[in-house]
This record gives sequence, structure tokens and C-alpha cells, in this order.
Amino acid sequence: MGCCTGRCTLIFLCALQLLAALERQVFDFLGYQWAPILANFLHIIIVILGLFGTIQYRPRYIVVYAIWTAIWVTWNIFIICFYLEVGGLSKDSELLTFNISRHQSWWSENGPGCVRKEASMSGIKGLDGHSYISVIGCALEYRYIEVMHSSFQILIALVGFVYACYVVSVFTEEEDSFDFIGGFDPFPLYHVNEKPTNLLFKQTYLPA
Repeated sequence: MGCCTGRCTLIFLCALQLLAALERQVFDFLGYQWAPILANFLHIIIVILGLFGTIQYRPRYIVVYAIWTAIWVTWNIFIICFYLEVGGLSKDSELLTFNISRHQSWWSENGPGCVRKEASMSGIKGLDGHSYISVIGCALEYRYIEVMHSSFQILIALVGFVYACYVVSVFTEEEDSFDFIGGFDPFPLYHVNEKPTNLLFKQTYLPA
């Protein structure tokens, strides 16, 4: 196949997914979001597998990638519902941190235009040495930033799924046609080497 084909497009989509996943992984690490960190790590591995399968003409690897994209879309839909608080979910819960810590998204304090202020609470009994952190002036609420991240992931995953199915079908057709013309059989059954027989026949009529 040429360069401007579904295969090259899928390679580009996998590379784009890798960059997007790595960017998201960095900010999830900064926010101690353990569930998204694990999901991103698995996503990176599967995308690399799909990229390898596309480059090396391995349809089975691309099938695994296609199945994973469907799971990845479902995961990102859950993330969107989580931050938009759909179906009883709460963005302030500790679900994404496995109830290990009370951290939130890194964007909640470092979003565009956000100003982080700390106020001492030494005057309040039982809270000496602690500080209250307030964030003001955010141009965009952090949950919408997370929703945009997940929406972009869903978009490229859906396009990747379509191209993965197309590339698998093309690879399968090429393998079937190659088998049909005997491409994988270097010594066909109907091929007979007649040279030894001719030599024996000539030796029979040699003069005494």
C-alpha cells in the first residue's frame, strides 16, 4: 500500500494518541489521580501494540487495538459523567484517587487565569499549622478542561477504531489473495524436478 492510505493514517492516529495520552498522564500524575494514571498507562501500551501491528502488518495486534478503543471510549464517557456530576457522581469525591487521598485534578488550582491563595488557620482550634487554599479568577472551570480532554480522546479513538477495522480488512484480503496464488508455498506440490529422471533415462542407452 502507498503512503496516503488507511495504514499511514492509522499510524498517524496512533502517534497522535500516544502524544495525547502522555500529556494527560503528566497532569494526572501531578494531580495524584491514580485511576486515570493506570488507565492511561494501559492505553499507552495498547496504542504502541496497535502501532507496531500497523507497521509490521500484524492484523491480530490491530484487532486488539480496535477492541481497546471501544473500552477507552467507555472510560472517557465515564470521566465526562464524573466531572459533570451525571447520575449521582460527584467531582469532589475521592473515586479517582481510590480513596487514598483528597487530591483533585491538577487543573483545579492551576487552570488558565487561576490565582491560588493560602490563608493561615492558626486561630482555629485543632487546625494550628494548617492553611486554607482558595482558588479564584479561573477563566475556565477545571471540570470543563477535563471534559475537553476526554472528548478529544473519544474523538481520536473513534476515528482510530474505524481505520483499524479498515486496515484489518485490507490486510486480510491481501493475505488471502497471496495464499491463493501460492505465495506462501515455495515448493508447490505440482512441481516435479524431471532432471534426475532424464539423466537415468540417458544412462540406460549408453553403449556398452
